[in-house]
Amino acid sequence: AGEVAMATLNVRAVTSWVGIARLFALVLSCLAFSLVASTRDFWGPYGTWCMFTWCFCFAVTFLVLLLELLELYPKLPLSWDDFTSAFSMLAALMVFTTSVVFPSTFISSPCGGSKCARQAVATAASCLCFLAYALEVGLTRAKPGDISSFLSTVPGLLKVFEAYVACLIFSLLDAYSSKPGLQWCVAVYSICFIVTLLIIIFTIGRCLAYLPFPLEKMMVGYNALALMMYITATILWPLYCFRGTNRPDPCGRSCWWNKHLGITFLTIFNLIAYLVDLVYSTRMVFIRTP
Repeated sequence: AGEVAMATLNVRAVTSWVGIARLFALVLSCLAFSLVASTRDFWGPYGTWCMFTWCFCFAVTFLVLLLELLELYPKLPLSWDDFTSAFSMLAALMVFTTSVVFPSTFISSPCGGSKCARQAVATAASCLCFLAYALEVGLTRAKPGDISSFLSTVPGLLKVFEAYVACLIFSLLDAYSSKPGLQWCVAVYSICFIVTLLIIIFTIGRCLAYLPFPLEKMMVGYNALALMMYITATILWPLYCFRGTNRPDPCGRSCWWNKHLGITFLTIFNLIAYLVDLVYSTRMVFIRTP
């Protein structure tokens, strides 16, 4: 009689602290999109973004839990630790943005009735979901000296942050083609985004071993170059956008002034991120921890 192969269940996938954080994120993201769907009020690009965020995070978290529970992830042709670290960081950033965008867009000032209550509970669930993903990032972050998975280190997590902030910048871009200074800024955002995204994809796909040069030193060089490019963008973007112009009155949510001001702040955020990234990657290369 032939033996029947039984699927082994890895119970630690749902009983460990990381597993519990994922279960909370799963339930809370499901609660958020279910409540908002029941109000039928998620129109326009902002509503679509919020619903996509909750549904996307729910689906990928469910898939991660399932693959870990059935212990199928080692069969995938990717670095699982890098993938889960990158996803938890991305999910935390996406849900945080949604937790700010949704109430500011859809919850009106004199708020009452069952629809408002559902929107308020959905916002609270979204905020708690962000905390669950942030907890997962904290629990899976590599300890000093441990470089088994690059995307769980501080420079790796910063790569996800830098790529996400660049996406937010692209979502706010409108008229910039008339001024060469603004064209340069868009080139900076695009080049740094593409290179950062390639680093993330190559890391998850285990392709970095095939590079003909040492990864750590390449990271230091790239971060230094990206930092210098972002310094120029931080100076040129507000200079070309706001020189000789006043804030329109009235200036609504889709007003060009607000969008350009948002890009200015996001550029500064990425400048700081690349600076911290450079400091950490330099320490990883030149200061070895025992």
